[in-house]
Amino acid sequence: MRILLLGNSFTFANDMPDMLAELTGAEVTAHTRGGARLAEHLNPKTKMGAKTLAALETERWDYVVLQEMSNAPAVSREKFLLSAAALCEKIHAAGAVPVFYATWAYQKNHEKMNSFRLSYEEMYRRMVAAYHEAAERNQALVADVGRAFYERSEQEQLYAADGCHPNAAGSRLAAQLIAEAIRLDQQKKA
Repeated sequence: MRILLLGNSFTFANDMPDMLAELTGAEVTAHTRGGARLAEHLNPKTKMGAKTLAALETERWDYVVLQEMSNAPAVSREKFLLSAAALCEKIHAAGAVPVFYATWAYQKNHEKMNSFRLSYEEMYRRMVAAYHEAAERNQALVADVGRAFYERSEQEQLYAADGCHPNAAGSRLAAQLIAEAIRLDQQKKA
């Protein structure tokens, strides 16, 4: 099995691609850059876009995992949905299954949410809704990592010190939930 990860620092933090490879037994390739948006993966004029588009056109993938820039699904929903649709179309055309790595709201009371005029609960609700809408519109799977962060972060420390990125436990949880979404999909096809 081959998995392509498209994302940013939330995807490559704590060697999460290696965790996913370990959990799935798959060959995992990551196209990531800190701060990258899904739109960048569609732009052939960027290094990342050229690399991603070539990989989707010339290589065989079983699953392609999509992770949008940390706050975009909550604050730029329509742009996120447009980029998600365009990438999913290319992923389906390549014979692969898209998987949304649905990320989380920033840590409760994080100062960045003030600049967006969002509460923790509102950012969480917007993130979940946007990722699920993208998945439903594009016949994609969802690894509901943001929901797990929301439900567990009172009991477990899942955030890095910056309150945005995952710590090692958060990355492990993300890898587990992505692996579980893929495993369930494979069971349905068997």
